[in-house]
Amino acid sequence: QVQLVESGGGLVQAGGSLRLSCVASGSIFSLNVMAWYRQAPGHQREMVAQIVRGLGIDYADSVKGRFAISRDNAKNTLFLQMNSLKPEDTAVYYCHASRDRVDYWGEGTRVTVSS
Repeated sequence: QVQLVESGGGLVQAGGSLRLSCVASGSIFSLNVMAWYRQAPGHQREMVAQIVRGLGIDYADSVKGRFAISRDNAKNTLFLQMNSLKPEDTAVYYCHASRDRVDYWGEGTRVTVSS
């Protein structure tokens, strides 16, 4: 099993930056997909960014150019660098991983962007 623990959320002003981290319990090398999702109040959970093994990186249009997903295999950690934050980025952000077509989720970290 894979356990995912997010951190780095908090309160920032519009235009600010945050860096989210997701630490996996084991090696992330074998994970086919690692991704960040978010869910804002009154909205469904949406994919923000993902790394798909062998295919590359995808971003939601709403964050393209502002967010950057990356991973550090040595530290078993996934990152989401969020720049130029907007109030509409306010949400609980979840780390997601897929291995052998099985999905794993973290508990989420809350991001609040004030205007």
